[in-house]
Amino acid sequence: MRRVVLRVTGCALVSALSGGCAVGAAGDDGRAPGAPTGVTAAAGSSTSVHVMWNAVAADPGISVYEVYLGAEKAGEVPGAAHMLDVVRLAPSTAYVFTVRARDTEGRLGPPSREVRAVTAAAGAADRSAPTAPGGVSGRAAGSRAVRLSWSASADDRKVVSYEVYRGDAKIHSVGAAQTATVVTGLRPGTSYAFTVRARDAADNLSPAGPVVRITTAEGADAGADTAPADFRATGHRGADGGYYIDLSWTPPRVDGVVAEYRIQLDGQPATSLVWGGTPPRGTAAHSFYAGGKAGVAHRVRVRARLPDGGWGAFSAERTVTTGPEA
Repeated sequence: MRRVVLRVTGCALVSALSGGCAVGAAGDDGRAPGAPTGVTAAAGSSTSVHVMWNAVAADPGISVYEVYLGAEKAGEVPGAAHMLDVVRLAPSTAYVFTVRARDTEGRLGPPSREVRAVTAAAGAADRSAPTAPGGVSGRAAGSRAVRLSWSASADDRKVVSYEVYRGDAKIHSVGAAQTATVVTGLRPGTSYAFTVRARDAADNLSPAGPVVRITTAEGADAGADTAPADFRATGHRGADGGYYIDLSWTPPRVDGVVAEYRIQLDGQPATSLVWGGTPPRGTAAHSFYAGGKAGVAHRVRVRARLPDGGWGAFSAERTVTTGPEA
């Protein structure tokens, strides 16, 4: 897997030992909202692309998100939504998308980074829809998320994507290689009904798979499924004689891209990390200074900001003691 070092935007990396680093909301002090992060675009068929992004933290709140195809506005959705299907596109064609947030006072924020997608190829006339996804199951992942999984659909040509519905509303789309997702942004102690459908390159949509009814947990538990996995913490001594803590983890598998993390050191916020580019799907890593004294034990853990704007669960806590390298 690719090893990636995260970078902080807007402030230097600092640990709790030196006072921490505060990352303010994008809309503070009357400024326009920030650029959406975690933007992805994936072909939904030969004539459509599914664009998703993470919620923007702003005060006042976000009124609408605007999606642009090149320099032209392709559509907009209310601030509570974080996805849009851009339709009526040409087959086998590359497109470039950006997303902008407009707050409730009418201020339009800067565009997100550009993302690219290529629509699927158009085949011969195809009027045969894929079979319904089978084996659909799910469970609550704390109070604000659920985990869904299903078995692959069959098609006489090729399934391009799967669409997840909450009731009658489409809430997510994933590529044909993915048969599971964690849906976030839900309410505690609430019952939901989910279905999954498959779409082929010709835009034929399958019947819905079996309805899965799930009730989220009471309280404010983010759920273990929203925590970074495989969290590891080790230490080393740098060339400058100081001691460093080295972290690695894999992102939680949620319904979107995780672009921001918060590291907690000895029970206190230490560093907020924001990806400036495309967050990897594999292992992420970060190293930070822990002082010049050997024999000091530190407790460390990490959590992710989910695509819906809320914070996920913390990873397992690890303890690292500074000292000479073995």
